[in-house]
Amino acid sequence: MDFNYLEKMDNGIVVKDVRNFELSHIFDCGQCFRWDRQDNGNYIGVVYGRVIEVERRENDLVIYNTNEEDFKNIWAEYFDLYRDYGEIKNILSEDSIVKKSIEFGYGMRLLKQDPFELIVSFIISANNRIPMIKRAIKNISSTWGEKLEYKGQAFYSFPSIERLNSATLEELQNCGTGFRNKYIKDTVSKIYSMGIPGTEKYDEKFDIQWIKQQEDDVCHKELQKFMGIGPKVADCIMLFSMQKYSAFPVDVWVKRAMTYFYLAPDVSLKKIREFGINKFHQFAGFAQQYLFYYVRENNITV
Repeated sequence: MDFNYLEKMDNGIVVKDVRNFELSHIFDCGQCFRWDRQDNGNYIGVVYGRVIEVERRENDLVIYNTNEEDFKNIWAEYFDLYRDYGEIKNILSEDSIVKKSIEFGYGMRLLKQDPFELIVSFIISANNRIPMIKRAIKNISSTWGEKLEYKGQAFYSFPSIERLNSATLEELQNCGTGFRNKYIKDTVSKIYSMGIPGTEKYDEKFDIQWIKQQEDDVCHKELQKFMGIGPKVADCIMLFSMQKYSAFPVDVWVKRAMTYFYLAPDVSLKKIREFGINKFHQFAGFAQQYLFYYVRENNITV
């Protein structure tokens, strides 16, 4: 567990002596799109139908606009605070290259996000830039999500499957999804119409919870049955929302990291993924995030 105890305050809670937790390392590493840095260095995020603000204050983590009950039921798991990242760092630091990456991104944590939101978000992320991804998700949320208020500002939750299923291709495109609108429409429609478990119309291959419960290799394969989800996007969904920590997403930055430090420049993405999983095993996803953040932030090129 990476904190000691909680203290209540009027408008939130204080997580005392939190360890392995740096705001920028967590929210600016490409794993999430609904967190925004404020002028004072805090971050405001819309998560699980709630708006919270987080602040790092010396050794503590302050979470505004929440309470002890929500911390125990939502935020402790969402921020993966029951896991000892020090132990993971020690294991991965046996590799000198990953050790250097860990020292750079020492406050990284893998968030436990909502699978449906992540499926749509990472379909949008394909061949896209982060500002454009965030804008499209924000537009989708303000169009079909529920309105929330914090500090006099309007925020919007990510829409339910039912609400987003009502969106037309044109409406999705108007949100800034571009050619991905047809991927979102098809995927949401399949998830919406998969039926109820135990009934005749039920189709398990489009049931997100069923997919999440499968072994990692099966999960990776099943996710790619949705339109717009390839190997890299499937790995991102698995790692950031399904707790499949052997997942090893390979994008341009991870390819650079692996070819720069470990492999030849002409190795295929599939081979890089297999190498990462075989080298780091059940901690492959953690290693990937440390390497990705280090290479991207330092703009390392092959």
